[in-house]
Amino acid sequence: MRSKPETIANVSVKEYCFSKKQIKGVVEASQFKWTFKWSFNKGLLVVNPPLGRALIEDSLLRFLLKKDYELEAGSEYKFTISAKF
Repeated sequence: MRSKPETIANVSVKEYCFSKKQIKGVVEASQFKWTFKWSFNKGLLVVNPPLGRALIEDSLLRFLLKKDYELEAGSEYKFTISAKF
């Protein structure tokens, strides 16, 4: 039986600003690295650079929505993506 493909994504929260209602950070998966800014009051996620963005954007947003109250600036997190990059 073959195992399901998966990739571990590492998230580093660089800035959490409650007054601006946004979180900034970096996410890495496989050989890819992106910066992100999540405006949680608007539900808006911006991921850069655009190269490979489609691979991470939905999974990152689900992670942020699930863990938003647990996230702290300067902390590292991991989540699993059900795809092999």
